Amino acid sequence: MGTRGEAVRAHLTSFFAGHSVAERRWLLGPMVHEHPSFYVLEVAPGPRSSLWVYVSVGASDLRQNEGAALEFVLACPSQSDRGVELVTMSARYHRTHGLDRGHTLPIGEPWLPGATCDHLLISLPYPWGPDFEVLRSVRSHIHILWLLPITTAERGYKAEHGQEALEVLLEKAGLEYWRVDRCSVTSQAR
Repeated sequence: MGTRGEAVRAHLTSFFAGHSVAERRWLLGPMVHEHPSFYVLEVAPGPRSSLWVYVSVGASDLRQNEGAALEFVLACPSQSDRGVELVTMSARYHRTHGLDRGHTLPIGEPWLPGATCDHLLISLPYPWGPDFEVLRSVRSHIHILWLLPITTAERGYKAEHGQEALEVLLEKAGLEYWRVDRCSVTSQAR
């Protein structure tokens, strides 16, 4: 792993001090062969978060976005191989198609078994704040963006009204983004 990956890992382990962390790799699909240095850092619950947090390490080496390199974060209610898979899938999609804030990534199935959400909204990492989001690296700025699970209806609302309108709606609803059984917030927009 180059200096960028080392800087990302150092940033994450410092930010999540007091949490147990482990390197995880999704061994199915092309990423393991195309980018063997890519991995997902799995962060166990601790002082900063009661959730399991999955963060890419190496997505920033796959594609540059207008001067900023990107990594991705996803929070899950429990330890899950699915978290590793979704972060890896998002990093690969970013490499091949380019992701950025405001994009929506269809998953094609619930993000976790029994979940109502089947899309990921690429957003600022509000639960962790700006100290988590921005890492000034040797080679460039690295931004960590949030893979926020949303419903098909919320994706439609975003397409019609814009990301900011959806984020206001999510905030007003007091979104419990980790809940697999959460209802769509779009019913509150009527």
